[in-house]
Amino acid sequence: MAAPVLLSPPDVGQVEEEYLLRALRSGWVAPVGPDLDAFEREVAERLGVAGAVAVASGTAALHLILLTAGARPGTAVVVPTLTFAATANAVAYTGAQPVFVDCEAGSGNLDPAVLEDLLRRLRAEGTPVAAVVAVDINGRCADHERLRAICAAAGTPLLEDAAQALGSTRDGRPAGSFGLAAALSFNGNKVMTTSGGGMVVSDDPALLARCRHLSTQAREPVAHYEHREVGYNYRLSNLLAALGRAQLTRLDEMINRRRLLRERYAKLFADVPGTRILGEPDAESNCWLTTLVVDDGVTGWTAAELGAHLARHDIETRPMWKPMHQQPVYRDSPALLTGAADRLFGSCVTLPSGSALGPAQVEHVMATVAEFVEAAR
Repeated sequence: MAAPVLLSPPDVGQVEEEYLLRALRSGWVAPVGPDLDAFEREVAERLGVAGAVAVASGTAALHLILLTAGARPGTAVVVPTLTFAATANAVAYTGAQPVFVDCEAGSGNLDPAVLEDLLRRLRAEGTPVAAVVAVDINGRCADHERLRAICAAAGTPLLEDAAQALGSTRDGRPAGSFGLAAALSFNGNKVMTTSGGGMVVSDDPALLARCRHLSTQAREPVAHYEHREVGYNYRLSNLLAALGRAQLTRLDEMINRRRLLRERYAKLFADVPGTRILGEPDAESNCWLTTLVVDDGVTGWTAAELGAHLARHDIETRPMWKPMHQQPVYRDSPALLTGAADRLFGSCVTLPSGSALGPAQVEHVMATVAEFVEAAR
């Protein structure tokens, strides 16, 4: 029996093995070492930012940048409702109140017009807003220039959740280089992986130093163990940083394979009325995940029905993110909604998008999708 086709499996091979083996033989296996230093430097150089702090997860990176922005009990943080739970959870870790805002129907990214209205309302209520977090959905960068202008007018820092977007750009500027700071993720299903891991990136040296301090248990620089505040065990290991350095050398080729795969999907659905690829056209996206939006009133079939058909052929899919305002844990949180995120959640299916998919797997997916579409006709 053929192995199942996964949504976005890790893409690792000989290069990663060589980097890991060299790091292991060096003896640097703890959360400190030359590969960790080099990994931070190389990512910062790629993004054109002042520096980086490699940490244990993208969630840890979000937590740290929220703390440095001033998120704490008694403050609010504005978060897109269409996102993975980590974005909202990191706000909860700080004790701040997440306030959810709806998305653009075309891209799935935070809607600037709704954000502007929400910030105006929060200001009128006297609610202190520590930060706005913009998420780059499926690798497509949000409209950060417009968001930054709105946040600047409100006196609110803009933070970028670029967990899905490493390698993407907007108007030629790299994802992760917008806002006061950004969080990257190197989880196993991302465009590049360190198994688990993440990174804070910023142009603010003081912010980076603060994140580095907090990520190492807030230990003071003295011979004995001195701690003046609560810190976190968040640093990435040197071994995983070595894996990340190997992946970084292959990042462009892995992104290119994802883009070619998205082009195949776009061509397949080009003559299927009632379907579109979320966020397209966008030549600057890393195409982390390709999500199909289905208008079942036109197609005569639903996104869920396509997903079920693929599942019967051992092909993994998933719905779009369930909006945070629908999640039981956040159901009572404030939100400003237009219905766009709810509609996307109910009408989308995310298709296999990984760069590790082999030619036979890709052809199996395309043939199975085409079979469903033809049968539906």
